[in-house]
Parts: sequence; C-alpha cells; structure tokens
Amino acid sequence: MGKAVMVVGTASNVGKSVLCTALCRILHQDGYRVAPFKSQNMSLNSAVTPSGREIGRAQAVQAAACGILPNEHMNPVLLKPTSRDRSQVVIQGRVYDTKSSREYYQERLGEIWQAVVESYTYLVERHDVIVIEGAGSPVEMNLKPTEIANMRTAEMADADVLLVADIDRGGIFASVVGTMQLLSASERARVKGIIVNKFQGDPSLFDDGVKLLESYTGVPVLGVIPYVRDVGIEEEDSMGLQGERYHVQRDTPGAIRVAIVQLPHISNFNDFDPLFLEPGVDAFFCQTPDDLQGVHVIILPGTKNTLDDLAWLHEFGWIKAISSAREQGTFLFGICGGYQMLGRHVQDPYHQESAVNHQEGLDYLPVVTEMAREKSTILVAGQISDAYVGAEVSGYEIHMGVTSYLPGARAFARVKSAVDVADRPDGCIADEGRIIGTYLHGIFDNDDFRGKWLASIRVAFGLPNANAHTSMIATRDAAYDRIADVVRRHLDLRPVYEAIGTPKE
Repeated sequence: MGKAVMVVGTASNVGKSVLCTALCRILHQDGYRVAPFKSQNMSLNSAVTPSGREIGRAQAVQAAACGILPNEHMNPVLLKPTSRDRSQVVIQGRVYDTKSSREYYQERLGEIWQAVVESYTYLVERHDVIVIEGAGSPVEMNLKPTEIANMRTAEMADADVLLVADIDRGGIFASVVGTMQLLSASERARVKGIIVNKFQGDPSLFDDGVKLLESYTGVPVLGVIPYVRDVGIEEEDSMGLQGERYHVQRDTPGAIRVAIVQLPHISNFNDFDPLFLEPGVDAFFCQTPDDLQGVHVIILPGTKNTLDDLAWLHEFGWIKAISSAREQGTFLFGICGGYQMLGRHVQDPYHQESAVNHQEGLDYLPVVTEMAREKSTILVAGQISDAYVGAEVSGYEIHMGVTSYLPGARAFARVKSAVDVADRPDGCIADEGRIIGTYLHGIFDNDDFRGKWLASIRVAFGLPNANAHTSMIATRDAAYDRIADVVRRHLDLRPVYEAIGTPKE
C-alpha cells in the first residue's frame, strides 16, 4: 500500500499543478512508482485516457511526468462549466449529469465522494507514492462542510500536506496565516511545510519574511521557489490563459502570424502550445475582431458551448472580420467546436449545450452538426487524406456533436481507434488545405503535420523557411526535467520523503 503527500494552496492559480508535476517528476527520477491524484477538478482543459475516459489535463500532464499513462482514477470528478451556474459533472471519466452549483454542493458527499474514495484506493494499491493536488483554497468556509477537494481528501488518504502561496500576487502573510488559522486543529497538524512560490529577485531579501511566516504559523518554510517564466508545462485551466505569454502580439520579421479567437467558452486551449513554441510563428489569443487584421491564420478553438459562442461571433462583428481576412487569403483552422462552427449550421435539439435549437455557422465547410445525447471520448490515429497527404496524425476526441458531410465535402483525415475495425473520416478540408476543420485535439502536437501545414502557409504568403522545428515530445519531457531541477534546488524535500515513509538526508 502506497503513501501520499498533498499540495494545497492559499488560492487558485498559486502554482499547485506545476509543483505537483515537479514532485511527480522528482519521485519518478528517484525510482518510485508514483501517480498523481486530484479528487475534484474544475476545468475545460481535459484529456482522454487510453480507455476512452475524460480527465483534467493537469493530471494527464502529471502522469506523463511520472512516466505512466493517464487513467480515469487520477481525476475521479471533473466539472466542466456550461454556464455561470451549471456544470457537466464527469465521474471517473464518464458524464454523470449536468447540475447547478447548488445541486452539486448538496449531493457531492454521497455517490460522488464514494467515487473519489474508490479511485484513490485503486491508485494507492498500485503505486508507491500518490502526489495529491488540492483545488482552490482549503478554507472557503461557506463550502467547507461538503468540500471534497482539499482537507477531506487529505484525511481520507492520511496525507501530509504542503501549503503553497503565490508571493507574486501580494498579500502572502495574510493568505498563509489566514489559511492556517481557519483550518481545524487536526487539519493544521497535517501541514508539514509552507512553500513560497513565484518569487522574483534576490531571495535573501525575503529571509525576514520566512522567519515571520514561521513565527506566525509555527510551520517551517521549506523553500522559496523562483518565478519560472515559460515553464513549458500545459496550463490546468482558463486562469492560465490570462498570462501575458498568450496575448502579446509579437512582430517577428518573416514569422507566421496566428490569431486564435478567445471564445467565451473556450476549452482545451493548450492545443495551441506547439504553435507558441514553434520557431518562426507568432501566435496569440485575440479578444476583438480588429486583432484579425494582417494575420496569416485564424483559428477557432474548442468550446464547451458551440451554439452560444457562434451567436457571440455573429453579434460582436467577428464574422465580418473573418470574411475580410479570407478575402486576403488568410487560412482558417477549426478544432472540435471550432470545426463545427466552420460548417453550415449547428443544431441542439436536446439542449445538451444551449437553450438555442439552431445556430447558423460560418459556412466555410460543407458540413452540418447536431448535438447528441452521448459524448464521444476516444484516442485515435491515422493519416491526412488530402492536401497534406502522407502526414501521420494522432489525437483525442471529446465532443457531443455528430457532424455530417454535405455534397462536395472532403475529409481531412482517415483515423481509427484501438477498438475500430476500419478507419473512418475525420474533419473536413477545403480550398487546397487553406480551410481545415477537425475533431482531433492535440493535432498540432504532431510534428510532421504541423511542419507541413506551416510550410504551406509560408509558401502561400512568400514567407522565409524556418531554420528549425520543435519536437513536442522532447520539449515537454525537457520541461518536466527543468521544473524538477528548479524545485530540487530550492525546496527542502526531506518532509516529502518523510511523508512517504522513506526519510532521506
């Protein structure tokens, strides 16, 4: 039976996911059989496991850092917001229901909590160490009686806890001391150390701050972790999208300018990380139609609410801006919900995503989509079947819609899953490859296709060839090692080893 260590934070976006990824990598490097666990995650960035189950993207990333495949027990409860007050509830990788916040809070200590316990038991019986990630703050007092993501999980796993605070956002003393004070006595006893995260400048300037935190809380500060920019690890949820990296419009001479429309219900925006890392590409998320001027590519990303986001495109002038860009030869690319938007129309007769029955699409691809009652979650692989013929691709599908071809449609790729007898068409391609729609999340992780697609854009606009290309597997693997090295150098890991029952000097 394995042991557990848990990382909780004073708030959302303080760096829990990245620190858990680092700990997963460190323990993997040290020879432990380690796995990640997050009992409840709220995110529209998700991944599909080899068994066809859906989990939060952060746990899939952490599994990769552990050197193992992801599975549904690493994130037994995934909440995917569909509106301000409703979320699709995914339990152990399958859609359970769509509930209001009140309904969910009232019900989560029953069947939902039992799934958490079951999943944790599954993992701890098969691994030496479980690295558990909390969610938000452990002391949201109005929610605490029924919360399942933080100290209730720590107690269930009998885990020692590390408390993380983000010094870059300010107020670190109030956030750390306040959190400790609001924990119960038994909960405080589990906290074995404090981590000061995202420090910029000379850490010796915070020596007095370390002493004060320890004096106020009676808990040791285990380390002051420097602010690591462009860490290269996929963001957990939409809060990461607020970072400067995603919105700076660079003007590198000869670069391909890629505008990604930041839809109101955007999901899986980490699909585009390879474009941000690729030499000779200036990618950015745009928030107004004016941002589309002068770009070479417009991308419509995935969305949790295709119809409402289509209405938003129509209402706020995006359709005219996209049409104007197309007249200048701009390439269009849609993934999942973005692919559906590029078709003639989208229907939602069962109101799976929206109160609207029908919404006109952009009509750039001869396809139509109808939202179904069942969600498709599956890993697939295959080959491009038209303009980029010969390029092998793999990815994962997460969608409610069923898209049908109209006369004249040409498939983007032929793909199959591990359970498919024969391959099948995916997506649609038009205008000699200048307009593409696909259901494949992770499409740009495919180095061969990404390289050929970018080369076709350079030819179309007379841009110079790039001198280098990025290998996404090597890039991500190096990112795990890099953040693990930073944490090893700046964090006292002895309490971690003590928590898992193997003290080290």
